[in-house]
Amino acid sequence: MNLLGEDIVTEEGEFVINIGPQHPSTHGVLHLKVWLDGEMIKKIQPHLGYIHRSIEKMSESLSYRNFIYATSRMDYLSAHINNQACALCVEKGLQIEAPPRAQIIRVIMAELTRLASHQLWWGCTGLDLGAVTPFFYAFREREFIMEIMEETCGARLTMNYSVPGGVMYDIHPNFQTRVKDVLKQIRSKFNEYDDILTGNVIFEQRTKGVGYLSPEDAISFGCTGATARGSGVSCDVRKWFPYDGYEKVQFKEILETGGDCYARYMVRMAEMKQSVYIIEQLIDNIPQGDFQAKTKMVLKLPKGEFYQRVETARGELGVYIVSDGAASPYRIKYRSPNFCNLSALETMAVGSKIGDLVAIMSTIDLVIPDVDR
Repeated sequence: MNLLGEDIVTEEGEFVINIGPQHPSTHGVLHLKVWLDGEMIKKIQPHLGYIHRSIEKMSESLSYRNFIYATSRMDYLSAHINNQACALCVEKGLQIEAPPRAQIIRVIMAELTRLASHQLWWGCTGLDLGAVTPFFYAFREREFIMEIMEETCGARLTMNYSVPGGVMYDIHPNFQTRVKDVLKQIRSKFNEYDDILTGNVIFEQRTKGVGYLSPEDAISFGCTGATARGSGVSCDVRKWFPYDGYEKVQFKEILETGGDCYARYMVRMAEMKQSVYIIEQLIDNIPQGDFQAKTKMVLKLPKGEFYQRVETARGELGVYIVSDGAASPYRIKYRSPNFCNLSALETMAVGSKIGDLVAIMSTIDLVIPDVDR
């Protein structure tokens, strides 16, 4: 009998263990039931729902201005990008567009959010695999980004900065100077990241050839973000369905064909450099003008269905709104990247050793509240 009180039928020599729901490597309250034959994984069964808060139903009880910020609590490391998706979906329904100044500010903040998320992921990946030092190096640069977020909108993690029609406040007078200083700092440290972890022989042995996901399986499971691009699947929403002016900036969609943990790692490392490049193109070219379009105090979308997708730090987030013409959504549905990426975990892990499971979960980069919603 397992921790849930369920009877487990096992074959001779088979062993069943429970990882989580409170376990450092699950990065949240995720429970994995794992069937082992010695050290080899035969089957994995995720048990979800430990942090379910019914965010979709909460969103349906809020106004079109307020529901946006419930999404900060899903993938909290992509909070600004989640809010941006909701604001864009409402704007699509209202048939309005944020002013050029607001769009550029949104994109800069989104790429800073992506950088901060990837830095936290990099530090935690090293920590999960036994390297303590990267965690402190990652937080060194990430802290500078968090300070810019706090100075801009008063919050470090759940920014609540995007509104229908633009952004809530204009940028701080120090914003451009501080962002350029942070970019200079991050650029100078990429070599350190590679020296500490990327080229480490132990790290390479723990990640190369581990957790293979074929392009066909990545597509079948609906994987997005670095999880899919590490298998060579082109799926960057910023390239395929550009929004808020992404079509005006130059950057590469990073693809690796290895399909293993190391390939997913290399995608995110290269994506950090692309985020720096995007911000460098925009930071001295923020247009003058309004930071928010004029909208009514109470927003009502026309009857119909509206959908918006964005590229978060973990993949494609979709926001689907069904409106009946009232001041609150009739139905809200979020298509979260983490749920689909987690569904591929068993395919990646079966046949690997139990120690490899930690590396696989680290390179998927799970944020569990985005799975449960």
